[in-house]
Amino acid sequence: MGGPWSTSREKTYKKTTSSALKGAIQLGIGYTVGNLTSKPDRDVLMQDFYVVESVFLPSEGSNLTPAHHYPDFRFKTYAPLAFRYFRDLFGIKPDDYLYSLVNEPLIELTNPGASGSLFYLTSDDEFIIKTVQHKEAKFLQRLLPGYYMNLNQNPRTLLPKFYGLYCIQSGGINIRLVVMNNVLPRSVKMHYKYDLKGSTYKRRASRKEREKACPTYKDLDFQDMHEEGLYFDAETYNNLMKTLQRDCRVLESFKIMDYSLLLGVHVLDQNQRDGGEQGQAGGDGRRPVAQRVLYSTAMESIQGDGKAAEALTTDDTMGGIPAKTHREEKLLIFLGIIDILQSYRFIKKLEHSWKALVYDGDSVSVHRPGFYASRFLKFMSTRVFRKTQRKSAG
Repeated sequence: MGGPWSTSREKTYKKTTSSALKGAIQLGIGYTVGNLTSKPDRDVLMQDFYVVESVFLPSEGSNLTPAHHYPDFRFKTYAPLAFRYFRDLFGIKPDDYLYSLVNEPLIELTNPGASGSLFYLTSDDEFIIKTVQHKEAKFLQRLLPGYYMNLNQNPRTLLPKFYGLYCIQSGGINIRLVVMNNVLPRSVKMHYKYDLKGSTYKRRASRKEREKACPTYKDLDFQDMHEEGLYFDAETYNNLMKTLQRDCRVLESFKIMDYSLLLGVHVLDQNQRDGGEQGQAGGDGRRPVAQRVLYSTAMESIQGDGKAAEALTTDDTMGGIPAKTHREEKLLIFLGIIDILQSYRFIKKLEHSWKALVYDGDSVSVHRPGFYASRFLKFMSTRVFRKTQRKSAG
């Protein structure tokens, strides 16, 4: 998929233009999900986690695949039955998954991280497609059985929800993709956006980042901008912290670290002042609708006692968690844990050894998993999230 696709000024990834990549993603997923519907439902077995299915899609088409305008490519689907189970668990019907990913155009997002990955969002706000490195894809494959066990026990989690892992091969290039839940809905304007790790070493957004229309700030910025933290009623605070603690225990058991909490803050009062305009909703004039996927909104992810979260996910809150500033400004909070596919054992050892020499080890953002988890939780429970002391009305 190099060649003719890499000459324009369009964004490229591994010499492949974004439009060619979007086209191949939609064709490949269209084929593989359609093909899966003919396979009967059954329990997931251990070997299902290691299956890789592959189909060749020549540009002239074949008796299995449609013709297309892109270079010939091969599309691989990892653990198709296991991921179908995950999608079922979150109430994602095959038709809806296909419609979201294949029928509507994918929206390219600007990537706030340093990973160099491309990010696409489905038009209905439900799914993010992200390019991942070979090491990350391998690690997700190894993680799947444990991840399956954890989701089975507890689908209410702030951990990333993975719905599919794919690979596009063309002209000697491999592009690996993961489909995940979307943490920050476009239909709600995020007045502030943070990537928090609980570390203070160099954790400030760069000048370049600050110049963006909607910058992603970091830990030190959060402390400057929300010195008093964000306030929740006692029940919400307890549910949120319980969920984060459980999720961090899971990550620690997998020896995972250097993950972040992605936090979006929508200021309700400011929204009224701005004339009540919704966020980056599609330009088609359609009223934004809340995400349909089960347990996908922030509010559903932290419900402690299995209360009907649907009652709380109204079109006004879009699944955000109600909070306040110390000045009683009303907020909606959207959040999720991101960047978990970096296994400490394999990738991070080197980084830790030299950072420890250069800088006092306690505040470096890469540390052994247990220490990382407890520092992360301490920061979230004391500096970021606070419990309203008085009894909140209602």
